[in-house]
Amino acid sequence: MGSRKKQMADAIKEDRKKVAFAKLNNCPTSPRKMRLVADLVRGKQAEKALQILRFSPKEASRRLEKLLLSAIANWQAKNEDADLEEADLFVQEIRVDGGSMLKRLRPAPQGRAHRIRKRSNHVTVVIGAKNNTQAK
Repeated sequence: MGSRKKQMADAIKEDRKKVAFAKLNNCPTSPRKMRLVADLVRGKQAEKALQILRFSPKEASRRLEKLLLSAIANWQAKNEDADLEEADLFVQEIRVDGGSMLKRLRPAPQGRAHRIRKRSNHVTVVIGAKNNTQAK
């Protein structure tokens, strides 16, 4: 590997250390309901986002709280030497995409049938550290 290519690879590796992510696939909640909760924590500090999710009455907030804790644990695994309080973690990106649909039929009057779509979603949470970017 050439020296310029190695320097670029090392720079990319350092940038990836600053962020961590967690994914939740096929969550049996509609994407619309999950986005309502995801919008509450987008761009917030990690501790503040956890508090918001803990005291939110929505069911989707329980799943997002667990996912956010997983993303924080992934960041800690990547940066074993860094301190969690000094890192100043924040929710850099949170994305809710539609997943697969279970299609069911419900009986309707006069021999007809109505289609019921049971939706699911995929959630991706990306956590970044503010302090690491300012130190370098």
